[in-house]
Amino acid sequence: MMPRCPHCQSFAFLDWTACGSCGVELGYRYTTLSFLQAHPEGTVADGETWRTCSNRDWGCNWLVADSEESGRCFSCRLSRRLPDRDDTIAWEKLKDTGIAKRRLLVQLFELGLPVTPYDEKEGGLGFDLLSSLSGERVTIGHANGIITLDLAETLDAYRENLRVRLGEPYRTMLGHFRHEIGHYYQWVLVTSDEQWAACRALFGDERASYQDAIQRHYREGAPADWADSFISEYATMHPWEDFAESFAHYLHITGTLATAAAAGVILSVDRVQGIIDHDVVPESDYSALGIDRMLDDWHWLSLMFNRVNRSMGQSDLYPFTLTEPVIAKLRFVHELVTDA
Repeated sequence: MMPRCPHCQSFAFLDWTACGSCGVELGYRYTTLSFLQAHPEGTVADGETWRTCSNRDWGCNWLVADSEESGRCFSCRLSRRLPDRDDTIAWEKLKDTGIAKRRLLVQLFELGLPVTPYDEKEGGLGFDLLSSLSGERVTIGHANGIITLDLAETLDAYRENLRVRLGEPYRTMLGHFRHEIGHYYQWVLVTSDEQWAACRALFGDERASYQDAIQRHYREGAPADWADSFISEYATMHPWEDFAESFAHYLHITGTLATAAAAGVILSVDRVQGIIDHDVVPESDYSALGIDRMLDDWHWLSLMFNRVNRSMGQSDLYPFTLTEPVIAKLRFVHELVTDA
């Protein structure tokens, strides 16, 4: 999650088109999860020529190989519907949304999850990135592999208004992507009768009426004791939403731990005596270490990150509580992901 500049070896942010330290042009090669130096005539790596995406002027820094026979990179080709080209306001918002989408894809690749495009398989992954600011009615959601998001959510004031009105402690564009991809992977990863039985035992029967659940949720709200068994109020609405919220939180946790690991963050027992009784060393991969180790690391790292945010006058980075029922749901997600 923290690649380096190929020229000066400085850490490079995933959205950079040029290195912030040495200034060389950068292009991200998704097949190796690393940056190459981007040349106008193309960059040769491992016997293949990589060129900048045709949407680079709109902020995309990914590369596309000549063998892909397209001017658009893999991430951009996953976008099924976009605003009209003459809607420059919507396309400006698309730049920020694209950053979140590419960050999501990088994490999916890091976790080894399958990403099959919508134009290669029925029910494959695709994105409709539309803007309600353009007068179109946009409903955020997932259907048959297609994730629809509203570009208006990139506006801080718009998103914050919805966050407060809906009683959500956390709402970001990346959070939307992670939640909706949870819906997608429930149908991709839960396949056997045994898996569906285990899934329903934890999250509830997803065959229950979704429309009835929506009406009930917005009429009555979450149960008073929702925090005992759910990661969020929204998760209480329907078993689909409980799974998607749990999947999103799994991605929140693993993504942040991977970044901490890449940065070399360690909580040393010698430095914080009386708080922890062991060194906390985050890892980039917990598939072999197990979720108990992952959540123990996350417990201490999230406390530290929350204190950092408060030091800057911000709200907690991770304003959630992991109860035993929630941990059981995260364990189920972890097993799905590692098996995949």
